Amino acid sequence: MLRVGDLDRAIGFYTEVLGMRLLRRSDYPDGRFTNVFVGYGDEAHTAVIELTHNWDTKTYDHGTAFGHLAIEVDDAYGACEEVKKRGGRVAREAGPMKHGTTVIAFVEDPDGYKIEFVQRKPA
Repeated sequence: MLRVGDLDRAIGFYTEVLGMRLLRRSDYPDGRFTNVFVGYGDEAHTAVIELTHNWDTKTYDHGTAFGHLAIEVDDAYGACEEVKKRGGRVAREAGPMKHGTTVIAFVEDPDGYKIEFVQRKPA
């Protein structure tokens, strides 16, 4: 679960920039928050991300425990180009990771959360 300051902006990033689908949304007026679930496939078969928007909070301190989300992609270079074309921010261009050969890249969502692209290795 990620806490987001602007729900519409966050949904736009995950659906329009990363190409996920909005799977469900639940508003909780008594608690003054909304939960949204986004992902690449049905919740019964794939991992999804829960976005929580507390209506009275605009920004959050990310703390030191959280690192990043990781998504496996066929082509990290192409994925970065798509993110840029769709108005997203690439924080680290695709290339081999330090001390290894795996190709990775990092993009950043509107709330500053990092998403790592890990290029799928050939079978």
